[in-house]
Amino acid sequence: MRRLYHQQLSPFCRKIRLVLAEKKIEIELVEEKPWERRMDFLRMNPARQVPVFRQDDLVLADSNAIFEYIEEVHPEPPLLPKNPIDRAEARRLAAWFDDKFHDEVTKNLLYERVNKKLARTGHPDSDRIKLGMKNIKYHLDYIGWLIEHRRWLAGDHLTIADFAAASHLSCLDYCNDVDWTRNEGLHEWYSKLKSRPAFRSILADLVPGLLPPPHYADLDF
Repeated sequence: MRRLYHQQLSPFCRKIRLVLAEKKIEIELVEEKPWERRMDFLRMNPARQVPVFRQDDLVLADSNAIFEYIEEVHPEPPLLPKNPIDRAEARRLAAWFDDKFHDEVTKNLLYERVNKKLARTGHPDSDRIKLGMKNIKYHLDYIGWLIEHRRWLAGDHLTIADFAAASHLSCLDYCNDVDWTRNEGLHEWYSKLKSRPAFRSILADLVPGLLPPPHYADLDF
């Protein structure tokens, strides 16, 4: 039995869910609230972070480690290119969104507006929200620039870079924080991803007490 311990609005969890769905790997989703410090979960991952992937006696934490394992054990369809240079570019862009975008945008918007509410750790910091709204414009323009020169973010094929970026943006879109009209390339790229079967379970997510905007699950947004 494969299990993924996750949060619905965690971009790192969504990235792994997209990978598993794209590769048609069945998984049992177990919703975890790390702030509750559940002892059984801490035994699996003392870092108290999701996602955690469990298969029999194997327990893996960290979304990058989980992805690399899945990609090696289930190589089809591939989410890393065969060419070493292209493979490095896919990993570079995945890291861009999981590190730089996360620190400059996701932390300032999603964590302030949603995570603090769910964990009951205080009120949103308006200065951080303003900073996140300022920073996201730069990143949306970067996606638009990439799509002007490539079919997908890292090149001619869908890769983990696209799923990493889309995972962060889908969480922010749940909170209506993404201006999809900012550039045409951005909208076309996300529309292609959003229409894939792998996206269906993510678009069906509903967080109690927090409803997404009407366009969130609309494929013709």
